[in-house]
Amino acid sequence: MKKDFVMPILVLMLICLISSAVLAATNSLTAPIITIAKQERAAAARYEIIPDAEEFVPLELGDLPSSVTEAYSTTNNVGYIFSVTASGYGGDIRIMCGISEDGNLIACKTLEHTETKGIGTRIVEEGEFSDNLVGKDSRLEGVSAVTGATISSNAYLAGIRDAFKAYELVRAPVKGGGV
Repeated sequence: MKKDFVMPILVLMLICLISSAVLAATNSLTAPIITIAKQERAAAARYEIIPDAEEFVPLELGDLPSSVTEAYSTTNNVGYIFSVTASGYGGDIRIMCGISEDGNLIACKTLEHTETKGIGTRIVEEGEFSDNLVGKDSRLEGVSAVTGATISSNAYLAGIRDAFKAYELVRAPVKGGGV
């Protein structure tokens, strides 16, 4: 009786151990490849947002808003790139924003999201919502939430506002004539 009870448990444990080992090995092999692919996509997105940039130089994050995960300046002074993570309805929305030297939004690109298909995705897809943002300054006047996707669009706009806050912080030393 004990053997009938113990043997299936041992077999299941062995199957779980082998499966876990295979998954761990696969993860250790693919994690660096995935990281490199994400970095390459981010680099391509920077040039897509600010095509006139010669190169991008990473900026020190210091006192920037916590949602800002990366900040770059162009070497030819055409603008800045800020990567922001905002909390949407379905989870995090990773946005990359380009802001010109004079403080206007050049473009935004959604890098990753988990918003509801058909509703929340309307704010992260290329089109009317993102097109209304181009050329806006930090006030984002005339931009409103997408009907039916209020939480998602408000999160997206909050992320863009954080990008503008970061822009003001990295521009402050230049405006003051400092470093």
